[in-house]
Amino acid sequence: MNQLETILSEISVVMKRINVQDIEALSLILQEERRIFVIGEGRSGFMAKSFAMRLMHLGADVYVIGETITPSISEGDILVAVSGSGTTQNVVWTTEKAKSIGCHIIAVTTDTESPLASYASLIIHVPAATKYRKAGEHTTIQPLGSLFDQCTHILFDGICLEYAARKQVSHEQAFQKHSNME
Repeated sequence: MNQLETILSEISVVMKRINVQDIEALSLILQEERRIFVIGEGRSGFMAKSFAMRLMHLGADVYVIGETITPSISEGDILVAVSGSGTTQNVVWTTEKAKSIGCHIIAVTTDTESPLASYASLIIHVPAATKYRKAGEHTTIQPLGSLFDQCTHILFDGICLEYAARKQVSHEQAFQKHSNME
């Protein structure tokens, strides 16, 4: 098997272990017409930002924590927090603060016992290896948290497909929200 086939195989193993009911639950939460905020650091942050962009294309009221145009978060808003380890300091601190304000917290992590997960009302468990290699993780040929990042991206695309179907947003409608400044 070549490296690309190995990577695809690793992704497949992880994706088959994600609870499909969690994807449906998150899709239901996201369609409640509340504001959605996302946060993550590093590559997890890129996955969170790509999720926010896709949700924006689908008509959601969505923001990225840390961007200069992001408004204050309020009670009843949704925070989707992404951290493979569940211990990324800024993500955990922000999640703790959002929880104290009364936000609905969604944690996307490999560790369901992590500090991040402790604040969540819904935990999306992505059972992939991260940079901290723990006993019991599925082995990977990839460095650091690549497998978590790849699986999280695919997970978010699956959630967006479910969201679009529930909101009846077509490709053509999503394309109308795509940037026209390129």
